[in-house]
Amino acid sequence: MSAPRLRTTPLPGIGVQYDLVTREQRHLSVVAHRDGNRTVSVYRADDPDSCAQSVRLSGSEAGALIDALKPSHHSASLLYTTDLGLVAERIEVAATSHWNGRLLGETRMRTETGASIVAVLRRADAIPSPAPDFRLAGGDTLIVIGTREGVDTAAAILGRE
Repeated sequence: MSAPRLRTTPLPGIGVQYDLVTREQRHLSVVAHRDGNRTVSVYRADDPDSCAQSVRLSGSEAGALIDALKPSHHSASLLYTTDLGLVAERIEVAATSHWNGRLLGETRMRTETGASIVAVLRRADAIPSPAPDFRLAGGDTLIVIGTREGVDTAAAILGRE
């Protein structure tokens, strides 16, 4: 089965229209308006040129729909997801965190979650592959890679106050 084709049509003064024909030969379109709103339209099965239903969505409603359709967009902190079930996500250490000022090794992150902290972002610096003796600080953003469950557990551990 070939990959679905999304046809793009500029709509001067309005935005861009995206059209998709599904494997069941159903025609769907989304108009991305310049103001951030979206119009989602579903065309009739017996007449693919005749619109059966059209729904206007605000930008935030469109974002919620994206979350429902593609869970990898679920979190603003999500950096990457793979077909192997691994995710990379940003997790911030709060100033009030139990881990503020403590050593990374004390979290026992890999042992407890199976997830790995592959980098720490601190202010304008990136610290790749932090060692167990790396001291965490409030405001640090940790880049954590693991299974969805492991990364969620890591976030819960790092969120401890």
